[in-house]
Amino acid sequence: MGELIPLFPLGSPLFPGVVLPLQIFEPRYRRLVADLVARPEGSGPRSFGVVAIRQGWEVERVAPTEALFDVGCTAVVRAVTPQADGGYRLVTVGADRFRLLDVVVADDPPYLQAEVEWLGEEEAAEEAAGDADGLTSTDGSPTRAEADLAASVAQGSLDLLVGNVSELFSRYVTEVAVLRSGGRPIELDDEEEAELLADLGLDGVEDGETAGSAAAALLDQVGDDARALSYLVASAALLTTEDRQALLAESATRRRLAAESRLLRRELTLLRELGAVPVPLQSFATPMTPN
Repeated sequence: MGELIPLFPLGSPLFPGVVLPLQIFEPRYRRLVADLVARPEGSGPRSFGVVAIRQGWEVERVAPTEALFDVGCTAVVRAVTPQADGGYRLVTVGADRFRLLDVVVADDPPYLQAEVEWLGEEEAAEEAAGDADGLTSTDGSPTRAEADLAASVAQGSLDLLVGNVSELFSRYVTEVAVLRSGGRPIELDDEEEAELLADLGLDGVEDGETAGSAAAALLDQVGDDARALSYLVASAALLTTEDRQALLAESATRRRLAAESRLLRRELTLLRELGAVPVPLQSFATPMTPN
């Protein structure tokens, strides 16, 4: 049996460390927020699971486990602002990844709940895996020196990946900005810039920053943290839900960054050949509920 948590299906996956603001209108999700707020202090984080919808918008009208992707991320509530109409404005931050084992649909509580198992990161294991080939002693067991060399090689290749993905991401944001400005030099007006940054998930930057400087500022925030960089790129790039979901499901930072390097190169090629910025498919959908 896995742990039972509240579930909030959305059109796109959430990633660890990524800020997710939410406007809560629907009665069942108002109840979810009220239940979280009512939790006594010290009873654990006020959080719920966010999982991307694979098909449809009304999950309860089809088998929920078939309608949802199987890997999600918890959203920890950082701020709650009640609204005059009874709804809420939330500020949440992605935290822990999980795998969906089962979905519970009930009258009380009215929102979905999920039985989940928690997914760990393979940060330590990935440094030793794959990079020690040919570095083992004759009896098959690595010596201390060989293990240190393998770790050094692994860290060096990870640093190269971080630099590569950072450069590709900056080029990608710049290319999107150029296309949004109609090929003009990147001098977007306030409205154009706000739209671009919001689409890229970069709307938390300071006023007056350009798209390029905004991307640079976010890259500075993640610094040398390879894992944080991988989740920033996964959430900000205008990828399909399937691409984003595959990145969320990947447990190893190295493999996630390698996949993002390929995806960013593909997206840059498409941007240049098509001369158009992709629009997320959710923009064409008409959800049946306010959430």
